[in-house]
Amino acid sequence: MDKLREHIRLMVQTIVTIVTNGYVKGFATGKIYTGDLKKVCVPGLNCYSCPSALGSCPIGSYQAVIGDRQFKFTFYITGFLMVVGSTLGRLVCGWLCPFGLTQDLLYKVPFIKKIKRIRRDKYLRYFKYIILLVFVLILPLFVVDIIGQGSPVFCKWICPVGTLEGGIPLVLLNDTFVEAIGFLYIWKITILVLTIVFSILIYRPFCKYICPLGAIYSIFNGISLYKYKIDNSKCIKCGVCSKACKMNIEPFKTPNHIECIRCGDCKRVCPTAAISSGITMVNKEKKEHNSSEI
Repeated sequence: MDKLREHIRLMVQTIVTIVTNGYVKGFATGKIYTGDLKKVCVPGLNCYSCPSALGSCPIGSYQAVIGDRQFKFTFYITGFLMVVGSTLGRLVCGWLCPFGLTQDLLYKVPFIKKIKRIRRDKYLRYFKYIILLVFVLILPLFVVDIIGQGSPVFCKWICPVGTLEGGIPLVLLNDTFVEAIGFLYIWKITILVLTIVFSILIYRPFCKYICPLGAIYSIFNGISLYKYKIDNSKCIKCGVCSKACKMNIEPFKTPNHIECIRCGDCKRVCPTAAISSGITMVNKEKKEHNSSEI
């Protein structure tokens, strides 16, 4: 049963990746899809420039809007992130993000000793919030060219997803792009290679330390409608859930920790079934509270 639940998450991740990257014609023609669906954001990190991408990445979209010389506050993308975040929190990271799936698969590479926790891990986790603040918001907004146009700094200089899904395929499919390869492309390839290597050794290093989208969703983890709950009458404080958690948190203490991607590993290994999750628990908790008052 535990293996089945693990396979269900992998299946959901795969289906979401296929659905959000269903424009197969893009790989045949070497051109990016530009239809109406591209105006819609997908919940996970998925590059706009991928030849098969049907939707837009919320981080890339945000940078495109705030970097425009006729800057207007992006109510749509902000509202989208707030709705998704307040409903699911970082469940998006664990179940709906294509690059999350990529990292999960890389970590399954066998015969290599895995690094469970790195030094200064606790402090390095804050780096993704710095990335969000500086490279996603401040630099595109205030560092502009002579015509007042900002640059999508995170997408351009950091994001390995764009290189993997967009940069490499477009270069392979378009001979003219090969001639344009320069320092920036080599820099991005280097970041991608390092990300791949670290993803084989460490579980989801990009999610833990770099991803600005994960930083946004993490803010909602404690208040989202979808929650994890510990039944203290069943929990025996054995710590099995903590040992199983690849995000290095203690679910029995903080089930809705900002780093929790709600993968469900802790639920699968709990010997007393003390961990539950769902959206309906919000109403259930209210009913239980009202009953106790009566």
